[in-house]
Amino acid sequence: MRYLWVVCMLLLSGCQSVAMEPLNEPSPVKVYTSEESFEDVVENIKMAIVERGLLVSGTLHVSEMLNRTAPDLGFSQLFSKAESVEFCSALMSHKMAEPAVENIAICPFTIAVYVKQAQPEQVYVAYRSPHLAGDGQPATKEIVSLLEGVIEDSI
Repeated sequence: MRYLWVVCMLLLSGCQSVAMEPLNEPSPVKVYTSEESFEDVVENIKMAIVERGLLVSGTLHVSEMLNRTAPDLGFSQLFSKAESVEFCSALMSHKMAEPAVENIAICPFTIAVYVKQAQPEQVYVAYRSPHLAGDGQPATKEIVSLLEGVIEDSI
């Protein structure tokens, strides 16, 4: 299930737009484009997270895993580069767990950066839209604001 978002991104990968314009409203995955290089966007995302006093908990090298396993599983290589940056916020975790403790499953937050094999000149940035249980609407708005703020500062 951890890589379910990858499937969503792949299904939506035909969309195009300008930076900070969602490519696929009202999809569960929000996708943006960037004119920056892949490496710069990944580094900028990490810096934007740290500048908010948060800790990057991991970087998933998605393209390495998918490209390595694609031939054996009968798939083509879709990404030339793809990484996902994971992080969480104690404050956001409390705010989303307060209305319903199961909302803790939303953390860590993940922002994916990728370049498609078919469009090597375009960098994409994506995140999952949170859908919280209980009365999670106020926390949802704050999480989206956090994710979009990190992306805005990065692309």
